[in-house]
Amino acid sequence: MNRQTITELGAKADPSNDDIRVDGKRLSNPADEKKVYILLNKPKGYISALSDPLKRPVVVDLVKNQKARVFPVGRLDYDAEGAIILTNDGELSNKLMHPNFSVPKKYLAKVRDVPDAAALEKLEKGVRLEDGKTLPAKARLVSRTQENSWIELVVHEGRNRLVKRMCKAVGHPVSKLKRIEFAEIKLGALEIGAWRELTASEVERLRRW
Repeated sequence: MNRQTITELGAKADPSNDDIRVDGKRLSNPADEKKVYILLNKPKGYISALSDPLKRPVVVDLVKNQKARVFPVGRLDYDAEGAIILTNDGELSNKLMHPNFSVPKKYLAKVRDVPDAAALEKLEKGVRLEDGKTLPAKARLVSRTQENSWIELVVHEGRNRLVKRMCKAVGHPVSKLKRIEFAEIKLGALEIGAWRELTASEVERLRRW
């Protein structure tokens, strides 16, 4: 390391600053790796992880032709679909997932029956769940039939199954869930299972959170 041979166990090194070589070959430096930012339209039945002990498909399976080793930013339910960001930028990922930054996530949810104004107001003001009251959100009715309806919901938290639990708490269980925006990055016309690299302006937008 740094032209010195290390013989003691437990010696520490910083791969971002130190020149570390094994048999003369320099170990890759995470800081040298080109940063990659991907928007994926996750299908149902995929885990938002690098691997799964139950051998279920994971989101990185869908970007295997991408040379960089990317990982998902946050999670999206196994039975949900929609926008998820994958990157190898650990610093940005940690920032986007940190609760202090309240990154918005916009969903379309198909729910049972038709929520009235009072139910939508409860979603917006905060719903009491078993792990605490939710933060203020935005909710609006998009379309309706006699049996069900679609609502648009914008939340600023990353709690497990949050949207489904919120809707169930106001009496309208979710039967289908799709995330259409993450941190104001829109899914747009991207097909299910497809992905694209973010534009420079989109990456800059993420960094401003």
